[in-house]
Amino acid sequence: MVAEYYCLQCLYNTRNESQPLSITLKLSVIASTYNSTEWLQKVLWGFAAQTHQDFELLIADDGSDKETAGLLAAASRDLGLEIRHIWQRDEGFRKCRILNKAILKAQSDYIVFTDGDCIPRADFLEVHHNTAKPGYYLSGSYYKLPMVTSHAISHDDIQWGRCFDFLWLRQNGLPPTAKRMKISTGRTLAKLFNRITPTACNLKGSNASAWKKDLLTVGGFDERLQWGGLDRELGVRLKNAGIKPKHVRYDAICVHLDHARGYADPANVAANKAHRIKVQREKISYTEYGTEAISDNQLAAAELQLQDPADTSSPVSSNAQASS
Repeated sequence: MVAEYYCLQCLYNTRNESQPLSITLKLSVIASTYNSTEWLQKVLWGFAAQTHQDFELLIADDGSDKETAGLLAAASRDLGLEIRHIWQRDEGFRKCRILNKAILKAQSDYIVFTDGDCIPRADFLEVHHNTAKPGYYLSGSYYKLPMVTSHAISHDDIQWGRCFDFLWLRQNGLPPTAKRMKISTGRTLAKLFNRITPTACNLKGSNASAWKKDLLTVGGFDERLQWGGLDRELGVRLKNAGIKPKHVRYDAICVHLDHARGYADPANVAANKAHRIKVQREKISYTEYGTEAISDNQLAAAELQLQDPADTSSPVSSNAQASS
């Protein structure tokens, strides 16, 4: 394991940055969630259908109840996914903290970020894997669906890719004003559009990837930030550290399931923006309010053992009760 890690570091440090990886690399996929099992089930179906199969799936859970733990245990058993449940007590919106715990727990050198309400197309991880380059982070987008379409998507629709077909989406509630380019672009045009898009390549936590080494270099997510641009701020610090952004906007495709945002607060969004502008202006690359702030005991208590869904006891182990 040490020799393998050393070789990957040599590859990271010495290869031509203009070339993607030519080796097969196991991925660590981090998906955030909070008490949203109906949507998370669909996301798990999406990851079970991936063409790139060599990955671990870390569910970064910001305090969900035992229903989520039961779902993950069943998915691990029935879908054959390598799932790890990273959990902390529900003490309000602490997404940055649970994401940092998941980063520290990740066993692979390359990390893909998404959310528990974003269904990945079958080639989602393949695109991230094949586009990964030393010295870069990748950022995509999502295709936003209305509630009626979100509920209409079944296991078969995900397995056979129907929910990524624009005409199927239109037949199942997508409004006629919806644009199709972001979900219907073929591979050749996708690479072209990724190069010429005027959209800024800001890190988007629902569809992004980076080297674990780089994430730790900048301290991970800043835990002082609440909802509203917390992922973009991480991208700014990565750029300040010399890590370049690269689009996968038109080829790493995921669809976003609709939901309420009771945690959204315009004041937090404004505060996060002001902080991000300061970080950009002052070329700040590291936060001490990130991975460094998590103690060994907190990290050790963060991972729950997957239990049989038939077990009605609490999913929170005695160690995890201390996770904060």
